[in-house]
Amino acid sequence: MHEMSLAEGVLQIIEDAAHAQNFSRVRTVWLEIGQLAGVEVEAMRFCFDAVVRDSVAQDAKLEIIETPGQAWCLQCAETVQVQALYDTCPNCGSHQLQVTGGNEMRVKELDVE
Repeated sequence: MHEMSLAEGVLQIIEDAAHAQNFSRVRTVWLEIGQLAGVEVEAMRFCFDAVVRDSVAQDAKLEIIETPGQAWCLQCAETVQVQALYDTCPNCGSHQLQVTGGNEMRVKELDVE
């Protein structure tokens, strides 16, 4: 389950921010996860709750913003939405797609005190 290591990375980002910006508690974490990032949202929620125990983010609410997958079709020369890696172009059926978005995960915002 790689979500556990991802959750640990998110906690490290939060702790680094707490140290740099001198806050003591996180109330809400907004996490942006792309549809093509290969992250199971429910597993991420479970792992996040386990990892943040006894930290500045204990009891923090995790808000997940899912972003759609996007790719550039070399055949059509258009940006298209895709549901999974290695999908075909929904316009022309080409397999010549280059992913341009929706494959990332990032901490978007923190609500702190």
